[in-house]
Amino acid sequence: MAATAPQSPVVHRTHPHTPTRTVLVIGGGTAGSTLAVLLRTAGFGVDLVEAKADGNVHGSGLALQGNALRVLREIGILERACELGYSSDGVTLLTPDGTEILTQQDVRTGGEDLPATLGMRRPVLQRILMAAVRESGTRVRLGCTVNRLAQDATGVDVSFTDGTSGRYDLVAAADGLNSATRGLIGITDRPAPTGMAIWRTPAPRPAGVTRTHLVYGGPAHIAGFCPTSDTMMYAFLVEAARDRASIDPASYAEEMRRLAEGYGGHWPGIRASITDPAQVNYTWFTRHLVEGPWHRGRVVLVGDAAHVCPPTLAQGAAMSLEDASVLAELLSGHAVWDDALLTAYRDRRMPRVRTVVDTSVRIGQWQLDGVRDADVSGLLGRTSDVLKELP
Repeated sequence: MAATAPQSPVVHRTHPHTPTRTVLVIGGGTAGSTLAVLLRTAGFGVDLVEAKADGNVHGSGLALQGNALRVLREIGILERACELGYSSDGVTLLTPDGTEILTQQDVRTGGEDLPATLGMRRPVLQRILMAAVRESGTRVRLGCTVNRLAQDATGVDVSFTDGTSGRYDLVAAADGLNSATRGLIGITDRPAPTGMAIWRTPAPRPAGVTRTHLVYGGPAHIAGFCPTSDTMMYAFLVEAARDRASIDPASYAEEMRRLAEGYGGHWPGIRASITDPAQVNYTWFTRHLVEGPWHRGRVVLVGDAAHVCPPTLAQGAAMSLEDASVLAELLSGHAVWDDALLTAYRDRRMPRVRTVVDTSVRIGQWQLDGVRDADVSGLLGRTSDVLKELP
């Protein structure tokens, strides 16, 4: 059920400047790759460094909602993503034994011309993004990152782990939840666990699974699966966080099968497919939001380096994509890159990101606390109304 979507990339226009201003993007994940493409489209010189030598092509599945798809369209990769992913417009809620309670339509947060949700394998999306980065003319170095930054009023001198160095007009730190750059520039905010954790694995997609299926309750707080292609989906189980050091990674498949035993419907088939512990991912939920400025001088945080939310809203990647879009818009629309401009970026993003982070954490806390009368649907509806607005 892969779908196509209209392609109308937005071209950001720059003020004339000689020589071309240069940007270093640290991190080649969702936010960094998107920002690099947008800045190249705007005519800037862009270098991108990624610490992982494989280009950060790893992970399980993700669900991209419409507001995320708006940005994929902006950078010209939406059609390819829809070809390789799986578009859907609804969610089916079930009891633990697999009995359907109801199917409801998702809000199309990206507009009526975009699917409500696109499920994808994360490595597939990353490969598409990295191909777009290279096609944009961005200079890419894998297996390399930053070990020193020195700023003055006009730029940033950067030393890299491969022994090279360079000077840039701006550095964008998109190096993730545990951003090393965040510490280098003196921002002390750190991620905090929320008390929940998630097991995730790819699994074959039965023909009858055409949308996300969710169960609230049973052995886990949440059990669900989401189609990611014509043949595959990813399955997940959310539980109270355990000490990760107490779980041998070699037992991950066994642990996920055990937790899934209490679910019916399609779950027996999913359980049977969970055989390789290397394909199972166990991750704690974290909350992270840098409360103060998102920049120091000419170094600015983007995406997970600035904020992270639990996946209860499936908005983590969307928030990172929106960061990249807004920052590129501001950089390409202003001749002067100064403290006021980077403050404007943070101020524009903060209310929307805070809503998503707080809502994601609240839904998880209701699960942990066993709140029976929580207004989940009302909270989701109000949040969706916010996300339908342009960032």
